[in-house]
Amino acid sequence: MSRFARESPRGYPLVWSKIRRLARKATGILDSRDIHNTKVVSLQCSGEKKGHALLGYKIEPFVSKGEELETLLKNHTNNWESLQMAQTLRDLGYDVDVISYLNETFTPSKLYDLYINARTNFQRIGRRLNPDCIKVAHLETAHWLFNNCEALKRYLSLQRRRGVTLRTRKMIEENWAIESADCATMLGNDFTKSTYAYANKPIYTLPVPTVQVYPWHEDKDYQACRKSFVWLGSDALVNKGLDLVLEAYSDMPDFKLMVCGPIEKETDFRETFYKELYQTANIKTVGWVDISGQRFTELAKSCVGLIYPSCSEGQSGAVFTCLQAGLIPVVSYQSGADVHDFGIVLNDCGIEEIKRAVRSIAERPLDDLKEMSRRAWTFAREHNTREDYAEAFRSTIEQIIMDRPVLRH
Repeated sequence: MSRFARESPRGYPLVWSKIRRLARKATGILDSRDIHNTKVVSLQCSGEKKGHALLGYKIEPFVSKGEELETLLKNHTNNWESLQMAQTLRDLGYDVDVISYLNETFTPSKLYDLYINARTNFQRIGRRLNPDCIKVAHLETAHWLFNNCEALKRYLSLQRRRGVTLRTRKMIEENWAIESADCATMLGNDFTKSTYAYANKPIYTLPVPTVQVYPWHEDKDYQACRKSFVWLGSDALVNKGLDLVLEAYSDMPDFKLMVCGPIEKETDFRETFYKELYQTANIKTVGWVDISGQRFTELAKSCVGLIYPSCSEGQSGAVFTCLQAGLIPVVSYQSGADVHDFGIVLNDCGIEEIKRAVRSIAERPLDDLKEMSRRAWTFAREHNTREDYAEAFRSTIEQIIMDRPVLRH
């Protein structure tokens, strides 16, 4: 097998990827892969130059402007994170080359002092760098083996309960980023870190920054909303436990559930749970909701908590968005969110456990509900803003630079 075939992270030789890209270019047909494989954005340091850094993460915010950029920054926090990571490196004195973490063809043509990249092509690029370059894997998910095993368990459980096999989603590609790195930055907590502990590499945790913050609503009516919860998530509905939540709430007619996510994009899930989603009186399917809009603010005021039994995350942005809105969290341990004394962590995410947890929140005194809501809001305000992330990332990079002799030993 050729070197191109061995190192292709997508399962086909890179030479064929190049041929297909040339063919698309010749015919005028372009797609996102062309952006990921061709764009290199070079940025100069802000002050005195200390060296060169290579950053592999989201390339889209670096090549977008105006409303397109604004939409990207609202849609997912990793777009803003990528911009901030580059800016921090510039502020620390590094000229920065930015590439997509999905870039399958990039070959370094200069010496780098720092290399920071998400998991996908970390190993391929890392082995081509100068030996004295510090290689930092940026981990924004649980380890791929853990994630994929837990996800498949969820789909198998659903198959056995409902007699249907749904398309698996959010399966992470095999990668050896942590093995190839000198150290890692990680969006997550002790749970997330535990899935990488086997590699015995230094891991520096970062807080997931929320896209939006919200004011505290002193006038929220906790008596009216004590039995109303929201499920908020993006794609991979089974992975994030929506099937379990729907089955739990279909058996709790006196409780209300608001479902906020891209249900229409997963047609097999929608067909399987059509009755629960659209024909069950206490379940309202809102669909995708703009978390920066008035609709979400109104939803948050009308609900007491969030229910989110995800099977695997790095650190869930959806959970912390809801904490920013003052919602009391009922979440899985695998969501990567520490809820301390203001929420409930599910042990096995079973349907009966979900029912018990929801009821236990609803049965608390009103003063307790308000206090838990306030603590959730305060915690997110103090730990999960963009300012918190920027400060944490800068101090982490400074620490990695300080630890350089140890890391390169």
